[in-house]
Amino acid sequence: MSARTAARRPAFAAAATALVAAVAGTVLMQPAAYAVPAEEGGVLKISLGTPAPSGPLTRGGAASTFELTVTNPSDKAAPFHPWIHGLPAGPSQLRSEDLSFKVEAVDAPATDSAVGQQDGGWQGLFHPQGKKVGDGFEVPAKGKLSWKVTVGLGKGYPTNNGDLTMEASTYARELASDGRASLTFKTDPAVKAGKFTSAFTPATPCEGSTGADCREFDLKYRASGEGTFDTDLVTFLRIGGPKPADTDGLEVRARVDGTWRQLKGESGNLELLRIAKGFGAASGERSVRLQVKLDPKAKLTQRTEFDVTAEFGHAEGNKVPFASAVTKIQLAPAAPTSPSPSPTPKPSTSASASPSPSPSTTATATATAGTTTTTTTTTGGSSGSLAATGADSRTGLFAALSAALIAAGGAAAWFGARRRKATHS
Repeated sequence: MSARTAARRPAFAAAATALVAAVAGTVLMQPAAYAVPAEEGGVLKISLGTPAPSGPLTRGGAASTFELTVTNPSDKAAPFHPWIHGLPAGPSQLRSEDLSFKVEAVDAPATDSAVGQQDGGWQGLFHPQGKKVGDGFEVPAKGKLSWKVTVGLGKGYPTNNGDLTMEASTYARELASDGRASLTFKTDPAVKAGKFTSAFTPATPCEGSTGADCREFDLKYRASGEGTFDTDLVTFLRIGGPKPADTDGLEVRARVDGTWRQLKGESGNLELLRIAKGFGAASGERSVRLQVKLDPKAKLTQRTEFDVTAEFGHAEGNKVPFASAVTKIQLAPAAPTSPSPSPTPKPSTSASASPSPSPSTTATATATAGTTTTTTTTTGGSSGSLAATGADSRTGLFAALSAALIAAGGAAAWFGARRRKATHS
């Protein structure tokens, strides 16, 4: 499933992370009763009217208004917790401020609204005025409710994102199977939206070594389409084995300006250098040379397969990863070299009564295989820029899996869950 598709539904599973927003000294939380994984399973159906004006949206320009109506064909009143997801064409994640959002009741109770980020995308919620996010509306039996929804592009709407799709849904099991509805807005200027793609090359023995305790490979990435990323990009490298302890003693390096530099981070969770703001199709394909090696003190005792994942995200704003690449490598402890045996003394052929002693020979063990690599500079940090990668350092990547909500006229909070995105296809 693509990340854009996965992001179409709010991830309200049990593993979801609770996000809270404190407003006027009050902490509001999404009620657990609404923590369900999908919006279908009910009877309600949403319909959307024709936007006015009907032309394209401009960054920082006039907004467009459409009517949202929810219909209940059943004989019983039904709850409704509306949720609108903004899905852009293009690789950049949307921040809450990238869209303007306003909701006015037409044939419904007075309404408050809020905007935020969820699972990598923009979202808007609305609820009865004076109540908290999580309190829904009640749609009468054989009845309907309607609102006017106004949407516009913020000045910072990413230049590498094109058309905007607004998908109206709910975050509880309240809609019929055909109950969702969506509208797509063109943008002006029109943008030919592209993709961000990344991949690992096959692993090979490390330079200057034939041992199984060290492997090298490249992480390649590029962007297509028009426009550029308007923030620095960060890359998080995750390495995992069958057991957590398998990553103890792993050394991971990146080749920077012709020198191997050890990466900074916890065992198995490492940060590459930043990709500078403005990365786009004109930047061409970039490549980072990586090296994973077993330290001599590593606990691993047999050949083991490791999963290697690189995740790309914005350095600021919406930091949920928007692309990733995966591969597998195998590492095994270096086999120690046996010491050379001492030579057997030869009997003396001298006529002397006392045989001449044989010269003493001390056995010398050679260095453990795999403990010698090409010249490595260990800095403990990641300053500087990658040769032929356009990147520099970042710490604390992806510490939160979603951002706290920005209230639009009121307090707002809801659950968000992290999902990992496969490389854009």
